[in-house]
Amino acid sequence: MARVVVTGGSGKLGRAVVADLLAHGWEVHNLDLVAPAAPVCPHLRVDLTDYGQVVEALTGVDDRYRGVDAVVHLAAIPAPGLTANAATFANNVPSTYNVFAAARLAGITNVVWASSETVLGLPFGTPPPYVPVDEEYAGRPESTYSLGKLLDETMAAQFCRWDPTLKIIGLRFSNVMDPQDYERFPDYDADARSRSWNLWSYIDARDGSQAVRLALAYDEPGFEVFVIANADTVMTRPNHELLAEVYPDVPHKREFGPNETLLSIDKARRLLGYDPAHSWR
Repeated sequence: MARVVVTGGSGKLGRAVVADLLAHGWEVHNLDLVAPAAPVCPHLRVDLTDYGQVVEALTGVDDRYRGVDAVVHLAAIPAPGLTANAATFANNVPSTYNVFAAARLAGITNVVWASSETVLGLPFGTPPPYVPVDEEYAGRPESTYSLGKLLDETMAAQFCRWDPTLKIIGLRFSNVMDPQDYERFPDYDADARSRSWNLWSYIDARDGSQAVRLALAYDEPGFEVFVIANADTVMTRPNHELLAEVYPDVPHKREFGPNETLLSIDKARRLLGYDPAHSWR
């Protein structure tokens, strides 16, 4: 049984990831400042901004465990505007550096972490360069939170350059949803602009956890980044109608379905075998 530590395992996406990895045979340890409401695996309270604590958590804590096979790093202040910008940066970026550096020190070569859809330029007050958006254009952070995620991606690429055996995969998750969130989705149709900030996309936490598991199984070393969204939009109105109203001048990179996600998951499908299994519909 392979051992994985999940930082932020008490959070919205973290809970789904922990459950999914346990269901697929992993030994899971949750590293989080907040204890889970319903524990399903061992929990360790760790301050990720303290490098010493992170090193210990990735090498072994007393009689809890010795050695770790993989790391899933989800812990962060999860969005812009929740704290002052400087506080968001001071928490998120050093925490990610500490996880990457401690994993390298511990000889852990399998790291998956949560980047963000915001790196694509969200909220799209400035229209995207084309739709569907994908991983092919340079990051366009529009907030301190997003800037931190882009710096995380830059760090990951350099850590992998330093160590050719290392694999670090960044998953640019869309807006995470649980099934109970879906009851409000039908109301979005009344205003095309209410969810245009991320091109009407979302990610079911259960499909987000699928992406994490597949990224852990991906066996090519080096740095990769993937957009992770569900296969459809949050709208019943068709994409061409929505785009004509909100982003009429944005080029279409390829043909797409009437309710197909406009955050392209083509790369994740191709390289990871990612196939969203859930929909609000």
